[in-house]
Amino acid sequence: MGIVLGANRYGKAEVHLVRVDRGEAWHALSDVTVSVALSGDLTDVHLRGDNANVLTTDAQKNTVFAFAAEGVGQIEDFGLRLARHFVDSQPAIDRAVVRLVEQPWDRIDDAPHSFSRNGSCQRTAQVCYAGGTAEVVSGLTGLTLLNTTDSEFWGYVKDRYTTLAETTDRILATAVDARWRHTDASGDFGKSYVDVRRLLTAAFAETYSYSLQQTLYAMGERVLAEHPELAEIRLSLPNKHHFLVDLSPYGLDNPDAVYYAADRPYGLIEGTVTRDDAAPSMMDW
Repeated sequence: MGIVLGANRYGKAEVHLVRVDRGEAWHALSDVTVSVALSGDLTDVHLRGDNANVLTTDAQKNTVFAFAAEGVGQIEDFGLRLARHFVDSQPAIDRAVVRLVEQPWDRIDDAPHSFSRNGSCQRTAQVCYAGGTAEVVSGLTGLTLLNTTDSEFWGYVKDRYTTLAETTDRILATAVDARWRHTDASGDFGKSYVDVRRLLTAAFAETYSYSLQQTLYAMGERVLAEHPELAEIRLSLPNKHHFLVDLSPYGLDNPDAVYYAADRPYGLIEGTVTRDDAAPSMMDW
């Protein structure tokens, strides 16, 4: 039985850049963290320490900053520019994956150059370029949503370790991590992002929920129904538990008003909503 080198990649992780676009009257801000992973003819560096085919990770970092000097724009487009550059400029590299996370900032009271950091959620993207083909996955993370009612949970399996009481009215809360794959590596990614976020939020609010799994599917189905250019959407929904506090030891009633918000442990519901004819993805995401 022989020993061989398996799948491998290398790159620069979490290059944090901030670009200021200085218009005559208004400034705009881009705050993006970029991670690069390259694959290709890298056997010699692993087996013999021969660095002839290695583009240093420091050079990858410098490339990110240099490309930002030309503008960032939509993070999907920025990632595509980088991925194509690394493959097309390096004979030994045949595959590049670029992951991006954008931190939003809000303008302060219509001030031309003052901003406050927006903590609502972060925009994400992952792009892959290999064999002359590109694939784009857009997304968001940390979108916290909560319904104060219209959620039930009952009829589940009960074994000797089950203590959770059934309920026909509960708080349902989650922090959405969503990623959606485009069928074409072009288009108006900014407009698509705004609308997908709107649809996810609307489906959460409008679904009478009997389980977080049901809500997950309703959210994904709403997005694919409205966006035929998307092949699939993957959702990760932690269940942000809210437990009704027992105030009876203090002689007080608690008519579904005071809750304990537990941060851990938590239920984690994950799933993919896809088209039955969707082509397989080029990358793990």
